[in-house]
Amino acid sequence: KKSGIPVLPPSVNASEVDFVVERSAATAGADKPAHGAIRYSLAALKNVGASAVQTIVDARKEGGPYESIGDFAARLDAKAMNKRGIENLAQAGAFDQLDDNRAAVKANAEQIIATAQRVSADQSAGTSDLFADSGSSPSLVLRKAKGWTPLEQLENEFTSIGFYLSGHPLDQYQKVLSKVGATKYTTLEAAASQGPSAGKIGAIVVSLRERRSARGKRFAFALFSDTSGQFEAVLFSDTLAAAGDLLEAGTPVVLTVSAECDDEGSVKLRVQMVEALDKVAANVERGLRIHCDAGVAGTSAPVFDELKGYLEPPAAGTRGGEVRLVLSLSQRGRELELKLPGKYDVSPKTAGNLSTIDGVSGVEEI
Repeated sequence: KKSGIPVLPPSVNASEVDFVVERSAATAGADKPAHGAIRYSLAALKNVGASAVQTIVDARKEGGPYESIGDFAARLDAKAMNKRGIENLAQAGAFDQLDDNRAAVKANAEQIIATAQRVSADQSAGTSDLFADSGSSPSLVLRKAKGWTPLEQLENEFTSIGFYLSGHPLDQYQKVLSKVGATKYTTLEAAASQGPSAGKIGAIVVSLRERRSARGKRFAFALFSDTSGQFEAVLFSDTLAAAGDLLEAGTPVVLTVSAECDDEGSVKLRVQMVEALDKVAANVERGLRIHCDAGVAGTSAPVFDELKGYLEPPAAGTRGGEVRLVLSLSQRGRELELKLPGKYDVSPKTAGNLSTIDGVSGVEEI
């Protein structure tokens, strides 16, 4: 990504066993080659072996692209793939082209395997022609599952891939980070190359390695991630003790750091303070605008009950923010925007929960 080369997500209809380069002829001309992108390997996902991926690729090349989850299950070699493998494919977004509700696909992993086993048994018994006559795949109705919030989706993606690929948990905090004067790691890194620097960085905790000095004092090396990449920083005893649970993996934080180059030119970061990003965000003036689908206005749709369930007053000691509801008046070709009375918890977590409601087309920060 730093080199400007796009990295495409894993896909059962496009990925191979290894990483491959995909070229787009659409932008190619007589005097320039087609632009390329790297397609992520299915075998690089956790708990998905190369031999299992090879069977997926072979079936795709033999029978064409998979058309649905049922079609995938019908052509899956059940002996090569297990439930955990299906779950990790779903978490990584490898089925998005077939069904973009990753939570639902993961929740039906056992059913996918069971369908593959049933089809295999039918073929062994010589009854596979029952499906061939109709030219369709076995019926596979996925049981419903509520979609993940944007943050939950990224966390599950991280679990399967090992890093954030389709986005970053900090994406929804960018306006907040800008308002509190936070910068990206790469920006601070560039400044430190010119001399000692200091600043604030918004980040997600990836891991923590604690150590003890010769005098017995605790210190730690922590790995963080922001939208520009991953970076390591050291925390000494006082800062480490004050941070407490904020250094658990997956926690969004605001770091106050100092940075300088060592004799070899490598940038070294020292964390001086750790703050919970959600707490910082709660004290920044902001609000949410909720866009509802056409047809919601003038109905007793359950969307309003769900909205009430997620909209809570701000926590004690925090500012909260306003919430606006946008309803589409399709018959008149207009929109109606309503400001809800009072102040609410308008954290990114709340915004993420609101975005999962059926009937809500989008949630934007204002």
